Amino acid sequence: MSLKRLSSEGKLEKKPANQDEITKLLLMVERDLKDSVVKAISADRRFATAYNAALQLSTIIIRLNGYRTKGAGHHYSTFLVLKELLGEDFEEITDYFDACRAKRNITDYVSVNVVSESDVEELIDEINKFKKTVIIKAKEKFPELK
Repeated sequence: MSLKRLSSEGKLEKKPANQDEITKLLLMVERDLKDSVVKAISADRRFATAYNAALQLSTIIIRLNGYRTKGAGHHYSTFLVLKELLGEDFEEITDYFDACRAKRNITDYVSVNVVSESDVEELIDEINKFKKTVIIKAKEKFPELK
């Protein structure tokens, strides 16, 4: 789906990012990654928390490109936009994060004990890999970023 179409449907708007916003999103990612490894919490909740880190990293890429998703279904739109912005080289990770979105929906709205420990670990590993790319891109746009 094109960025133009998402914009015309009211799911995407042009809005420049600023360094403070990116810094706050990165702090959310770190908080969620830290919380997602707390073994006293169920795998379902840890997965949902890790998923939020993936969502925020994806949001950073979108914001760095001067867009913001909005409205109902913004999680779904986030991964459509991410795929469009990053292209073929990142198709596998965007598809994976979107599959995690669907699994997170099940754990939040439909059922319990849906997620395994290995699901959580795999998601955290993929987030940590993707985070490196996001930080490089963020520092290209905002070199003073910590």
